[in-house]
Amino acid sequence: MQIIGIPRALLFYHYYPLWRDFFTGLGLKVVESNPTNRAILLGGLQTAVDETCLPVKIFYGHVQELKDRVDYLFIPRLVSVEKQAYICPKLLGLPDMVRHSLPDLPPLISPTINFNRRGQGLYNAVFELAALLKVNPLKALYAFGRARGRWRYWQGLQQRGLSPLRALEVLDGKPGVAAIKKASGLRVGVLGHPYNIYDPYINMGLLERLRDMNIIVQTPEMLPPGIIASHVSQLPKKLFWTLGQYVMGAGGHFMQDGNVDGIIHLISFGCGPDSLVGELVERRARREGFPFLLLTLDEHSGETGFLTRLEAFVDTLKWRQKE
Repeated sequence: MQIIGIPRALLFYHYYPLWRDFFTGLGLKVVESNPTNRAILLGGLQTAVDETCLPVKIFYGHVQELKDRVDYLFIPRLVSVEKQAYICPKLLGLPDMVRHSLPDLPPLISPTINFNRRGQGLYNAVFELAALLKVNPLKALYAFGRARGRWRYWQGLQQRGLSPLRALEVLDGKPGVAAIKKASGLRVGVLGHPYNIYDPYINMGLLERLRDMNIIVQTPEMLPPGIIASHVSQLPKKLFWTLGQYVMGAGGHFMQDGNVDGIIHLISFGCGPDSLVGELVERRARREGFPFLLLTLDEHSGETGFLTRLEAFVDTLKWRQKE
């Protein structure tokens, strides 16, 4: 049985069940890399160019951790996943960056997905994969349709308050995880890209720390797409970064609808789209007097300073609640 490796980084936290179930439906074995740790980080730092952001450097480390255990590596070339919008340029060029920076790689499976160019949509990628893996196209379509249905159910679980990995456990029917607990306490919206929010090594366990403080966490993935689109449509000019739309739409919802007590925004140092979108969200928060904490992440981030700022922000929220 052929083995396909999927790195546990970047848009793993957005698409993993879709691709895993698709490849499994074709009769292949899927293996993901281990959770991010210091060895994976160091491996990425040694091979990635200095100009890349922390999540991309960590992606390199995940590829190295995985490459000797699989027959293929799945690294799609994501250009656009919706009309008139684009993914980060570094993700667009990721297959080429990895191929030319890391030696002794297994063959890369890198279909191009570009909703802005005819003939490069999602189903074209399915047919491309079927041809590459020598699978009947109709079988590939059936496997993808089933995988897409489960992926949408997985997204719905997140809208009920589960993190992506927790929702994955529910999707797979693992015992003891189906119940979704109702918590009470302060509510904080955590903005950022999913690979910054849900990788506890990158963000030094932010979500778990907040929950230990009895804080209810809301993230963009927990909001229905219609709410995000509604707030993005209020911008004076169209935002053409898909991931930035999630941040802007969720941030607008958190501030306008008043369902959180404060916002924490996680951004990666050196990320161009983050620097623009983060500035827009922070300016609005200051203008409206809304509690806002910006946390910038890179390989030099220290846990002590991170925790001090987080605790001070939470103390401020508690003080405001007592007023």
